[in-house]
Parts: sequence; structure tokens; C-alpha cells
Amino acid sequence: MSTDGLFDLPDAPVPPPTTRPAGGSLAGNDHASAPLAVRMRPRTLDELVGQEHLLAPGSPLRQVIDGDQPLTLLLWGPPGTGKTTIASLISRHTNRRFVEISAVSAGVKEVRDVIAGARRALAQSGVETVLFVDEVHRFSKTQQDALLPGVENRWVSLVGASTENPHFSVISPLLSRSLLLTLGSLSDDDVAVLLDRALTEERGLGGEVTLTPAATDHLVRLAGGDGRRVLTYLEAAAGAALAQDRHEVTVEDAALAVDRAAVRYDRQGDQHYDVISAFIKSIRGSDVDAGLHYLARMIEAGEDPRFIARRLMILASEDIGLADPTALPTAVAAAQAVALIGFPEARLTLAQAVIALATAPKSNAVTRAIDAAEADVRAGKAGAVPPALRDAHYSGAKKLGHGHDYLYSHSDPRGVVGQQYAPDDVDGAVYYQPGEHGAEAAIAERLDRIRAILADHARPDDPAVHG
Repeated sequence: MSTDGLFDLPDAPVPPPTTRPAGGSLAGNDHASAPLAVRMRPRTLDELVGQEHLLAPGSPLRQVIDGDQPLTLLLWGPPGTGKTTIASLISRHTNRRFVEISAVSAGVKEVRDVIAGARRALAQSGVETVLFVDEVHRFSKTQQDALLPGVENRWVSLVGASTENPHFSVISPLLSRSLLLTLGSLSDDDVAVLLDRALTEERGLGGEVTLTPAATDHLVRLAGGDGRRVLTYLEAAAGAALAQDRHEVTVEDAALAVDRAAVRYDRQGDQHYDVISAFIKSIRGSDVDAGLHYLARMIEAGEDPRFIARRLMILASEDIGLADPTALPTAVAAAQAVALIGFPEARLTLAQAVIALATAPKSNAVTRAIDAAEADVRAGKAGAVPPALRDAHYSGAKKLGHGHDYLYSHSDPRGVVGQQYAPDDVDGAVYYQPGEHGAEAAIAERLDRIRAILADHARPDDPAVHG
């Protein structure tokens, strides 16, 4: 590793390591007073629950730790899945200083100070530093740029944790220098293992309480795959039982600790886009129950009801169109109602709209029609407006032939007159092709008759037709 420029720094004390305890390392009363989730944090990689794909022999994470090389890691996954623990274990296994900063509170100055401290430690004592940046996706571009010198010169081994997709939230120079590891939510079995450990191990509850099967199921279900959350719930439920001199935690104790399941949702992150995508696709697929499920998830997570209503309006035209001409008015009415009444009552309006749109006949003919028309325009098929259709309401227009031989539709008993409306380049092009579902089946029959009349450009003899 190059050390050019490292030793011309002014003398300064090397900051002591700020390693955060990784479970079991707290002493005395501090250990007893620390939250259960902190006390139960894994001390070795083998104690890490879940994420087997990261821990297998020969995996990138194992190679990083066993090889003891400077590294830059981005850990992407939901809360409570082990991102902070992995960073701490890397520090422990490689005997490096562990410094943690939070993107929520740290600014550019704090980032530069930490990197400067790591540079001094490396220059003066050869001690390397693991810099853990929690919620790195919340850093601005300028703040992320401040990390680059430390990464580029290997003054720090950067480990960034993100609950959002780094491809959208991390700058390209930093992303390209990083090994991206994806963590998944813990399975129910993984969560049950954490509960069992916390109940029985001395650093946890040390056998002071037990859980009834119903209480275990309740806590596992409410955890939503979040290990830290389930240990927090367990600690609260155990406290409720012990306060009543009981050593068995019941489902009532668990319900007292938390009355609502964790909702995996970030209004600015992947869950926002994944859930709304599933919501729209469920309604498009006419699965009313799935549509209501995703609606409920968004409501419980605090999604903006106006955003939901806007997406329903788009869907009404994109996926239903004229198969049910009432779809768009229904969606627009729902959006107006949401704006007028807000939550919680607006949940009923949105649910009604979801049910109406999910059970409506489906057609993407409107989408295909405008896509095809735009494709022709982009290809240069724009042509001149036929003279008969040009504006004739100004002096001299008739001398230019504008409006001459225009045929007035209302003067024909059929309500349709055979004349050319489209420019020559696209005359005869067919964009709108109705589907066979709902009202579009009737529209298709009428449209066939209309197009047959329009295709006949011969002028009728009746002079009254001319406008």
C-alpha cells in the first residue's frame, strides 16, 4: 500500500478506537442496562442469523475478512438484518479501529475529520480503521464525495449501510469502488432462533422468562423479518410479565408490548416503488384482493393518499380505457374525495376505487393507440393538414383554398362523412384497435362502420353536406 504523503502530517494524538460493543463485550452494570438487542448482537460471524449466502465458505464477505485487506463494502438490506453487526465483526476479525457515523447527523466536516483521524492512525501506528456509515443513502452528493479520498487512498475501510437501492442513492464513483452485498429480511425460523437465544443465554434474559407458543408466533409475525425489532418487542413483553411477578410471557403480554406489525416500507426507497408496482399490476390483473392488500400496506405505512389516487387515475386510462368508460370518472372522483376529506376516511374512497377498477373489464387499447401515433410522428410522418380542414375564419383563407370542400358531418344523416382527415403520410393508418372486453366490444362494431365510411373519400352529390 502506498504511503506517499502520510508521514509529513503534523504530530497529533491518535484518536482511540471507537469500537462499538458487538454483544457480550459490555461490562458490569452497563451490560445489564444495555438494550436486549445490543446485548444479543453476534460476537462472531458464526453467530450471525440469516444471510447464509454471505457467510458460505469462499463468499466475498469471507474472503474480505479472511484476507484482511482494505475494502469498501456497501450493505443493502432492510432494517434489523445485520448490517451494523457485519461492520462491527469486520473490525473485530481484522483488528481494526471501528468508527461509526450516521448520515442522519454527520456533515462534510465530520466525515473529513474522521478520515483525517484514520490517516493519522495509519501513519503513526499502522492501525487501520473501519469507517461504518449508517444510512449512507441519506448523504448528499457532496458528503459522499468527501468519502472518496479516504476510500481511494485506502486510509479507511469503508462499510456503508443502506435500506435503499445504492444504484439510485449512492454516487457512481463510490459505487464503482465498492463491493455490494445484499441482505434479505430474516425468515420466521431465523427470528425464532433469535428469540430462543435471547431467552436462554446469560447475556440475554438468562432463562428468567419463557414464551408461550402463541406469544412466540405473535412476536415472530409482528417482527416483519427484523431481528432488532423482535428483541425490542421481547424485552418489552418480558418486562410486562415480570412486573406482575410472572415468568411466562403470554400472547397478551406480547400484544401489550406492540399492537401493530412492522410494515416494510420506505416512502423514498425500494419498498415505495415495489409496493406501488405490485398494487398497479394486481389491479391490472383483476385481483381485487391483492390490490386491497397492497393498498392496506401503503395506508399503514403512511403513504401519501394523493400519490395513490394519482396512480389510480393513470391506471384507469392505461389499463381499462373505454372497456369501462366509467373507470376514469371513478378514479378522478376518488382523487377529489381524497383531497377533500383526507385520512382516515379517504381509505374507504380509495378502497372503493380499487374494487371498481380491479373488477372492471381491461383494455390497453388507449395506450397502444397513442404509442403508435407518437411513433409515427417521431418518425417524421407529420405531413400537411388537408386543405379542407384548415382554418378558414380569416380574410383571404378561401383564396388559399382553406376550408374548400369541407364536408359537415352533422349534415349527413349518418353523422359521419367520407373525407380525408389525416395528412397524406398517415392517411389510412389505424392506431386505435378496441379490445373485445366490456364496452369496447360495442365500440369495435361501431368503429368498423365509421372507418368504412371514412375510407370512402368520394364526395356525395348533396350540396347541403358542404359546410
